[in-house]
Formats: sequence, C-alpha cells, structure tokens
Amino acid sequence: MDEKHGTQVFYFEDDGVIPNNPRLPVVLYPGALSEKAEWSESIFNSNGWRNSWENGVFDYHHYHSNTHEVLGVTRGSILIQLGGSSGRSFDLQAGDVIVLPAGTGHKRITASPDFRIVGAYPNGRDYNTRIEHDGKRESSIEEIHQVPLPDTDPVFGQEGILLQYWSAR
Repeated sequence: MDEKHGTQVFYFEDDGVIPNNPRLPVVLYPGALSEKAEWSESIFNSNGWRNSWENGVFDYHHYHSNTHEVLGVTRGSILIQLGGSSGRSFDLQAGDVIVLPAGTGHKRITASPDFRIVGAYPNGRDYNTRIEHDGKRESSIEEIHQVPLPDTDPVFGQEGILLQYWSAR
C-alpha cells in the first residue's frame, strides 16, 4: 500500500482462459475521488485518459487486449471480480478508482440499483472486448505485450503512483 494515496496493487496470473497481465499490477485507489466522484470523467480526461464513457460493467468475464482501462465509481457500489473465475472480488464504492492493465479480466457480480461507473483509456485509445473461449486468446496475449505504458496516472497526472508501479516493470 502506498502511504500517500492509500493505493493498493494486485497481480493476476494467466489462468488459462483469461490472460490477465502478470507483468503489470492492477492499481486500486480506495476513496481517491470520494469528494468529487461525479467529476471522475473530467479528471481522467484532463490527465490524458480519454475515449470515456459512463454506464455499468458487463456481468460476464471480459478483458481488453489492446489497451489499459481506468474505472471510477461515480455512484453506488459494485462487487467486481478481477482475474477470471478464480480471481478476486472487490467491493468498490463511489469515489474508488481502479486501473486495469491490458488483459485483466473483469466482471460485475452485483451492483447497487444506483450504480454508475466511468471508464477511460490512455491517450483515448480505442478498446476491444474479448471474452472467454472466443478463439482470440493467443493473438490477444501477443497484443497485450505490445500495449504501451501510459504517460500519466489517470487520477494524479504526472505525479501519480501508477507511473512508479508500471515503469519499473
């Protein structure tokens, strides 16, 4: 855990179905935007994470092989599973932010009725959606390794802890 921001990191290995990203950790910022959850999209965009949207999270395991993704809970709460069916579940609340490196499986388990989340991608990259057993696993693994590291942290910009966790890898 990072003392300055309460940041936590989690590694997910390839589980044979979902590639995940054994090289880069998932970075969780608990309560990072608690006072301004409704501004998540603007904050991400101002830090170079664009092509944003606001909606929910699919209720099946999926991942993006061509880009990293930031998710910020703007309202309500979600129980989200990361890493595939044998991964780990996280209970996220409004104001929590999580950064998923390319290849990281994610799935909504449950969510409150008022749940909303914002997603965005470094430099506004387009994203694909890969699912279990779609026949694209091997090409996805190659693609995941080609995704460039972001220039900025989606929450803290040039000063963000994400750059330290990901630059040393």
